[in-house]
Amino acid sequence: MEDVCEAVCFEGRLVSVELPTTISRQVVYTENAARGDTSGKVMKPAKLKNGTEISVADFIQIDEWIDIDTRDNSFKGRSKK
Repeated sequence: MEDVCEAVCFEGRLVSVELPTTISRQVVYTENAARGDTSGKVMKPAKLKNGTEISVADFIQIDEWIDIDTRDNSFKGRSKK
């Protein structure tokens, strides 16, 4: 699966670019889950393969693929990739 952007040109000039609402990226680094901290929605920082840092759920591990909402750069869940 590749990310596809839609670009609109008018008279040879780019006037808009539309991103997909969800993209999948691979986690290359994150800390281990905090043991015993299961109350509520626990988040932790993670570094993606492209260098971006994002907050992910505590259960996400290194080398997992995650879905990200491009509108607000938020973690959506594990990818089905």
